[in-house]
Amino acid sequence: MLIHHPKLTDLLQRAYSAEKAAAFAYQGHAGSVKKEEKAAIRQIELDEWNHREEVLKIMKQYAIPVSRKYEFQFGVIGKTISFSCYVIGWFMPYYFAGRLESGNVCEYFVMMHYFHSLGINEHDQILYEMGMKEKEHEVYFLEQIKGSKLLPFFEKLFNWGKKNSFNDVNLEEKFPVETSADYCKK
Repeated sequence: MLIHHPKLTDLLQRAYSAEKAAAFAYQGHAGSVKKEEKAAIRQIELDEWNHREEVLKIMKQYAIPVSRKYEFQFGVIGKTISFSCYVIGWFMPYYFAGRLESGNVCEYFVMMHYFHSLGINEHDQILYEMGMKEKEHEVYFLEQIKGSKLLPFFEKLFNWGKKNSFNDVNLEEKFPVETSADYCKK
């Protein structure tokens, strides 16, 4: 089945490639932290590879090609971030990973909105699961830095932290899949 929705097509292509960038970045992040933190970050990397596989399944269903431009662009970004984790200290990799994950949450719910605009609901469950997993990642990274003296400054400068998020998902009071399209409408 072919679909004509340029915004959805672009979002799927970007998400597919951005998941690779995130996985690459987490390889460096895991390599730069203490032993007890490595396993959690390695699991997050595996989640990103899994999301990439799931997005590709959806793309194939609608004959949406992988973007070579995004693959190259995000590949370079991911490898650059991966390397930088070894030189920028402990705080910034956690902060920017959390900030990135915060935005990624809505990526999957916006995809759901776009699919719904085409009358397609069959991807709701997987998009919901990926969006919630991204929220879990955001919460994990924020938890790691919540006591840092740098957090208030970075939160003010980059508009993400304890008081600000780029999504409206609350893991304590999750909407069920059936009403989850109410997330990320802004």
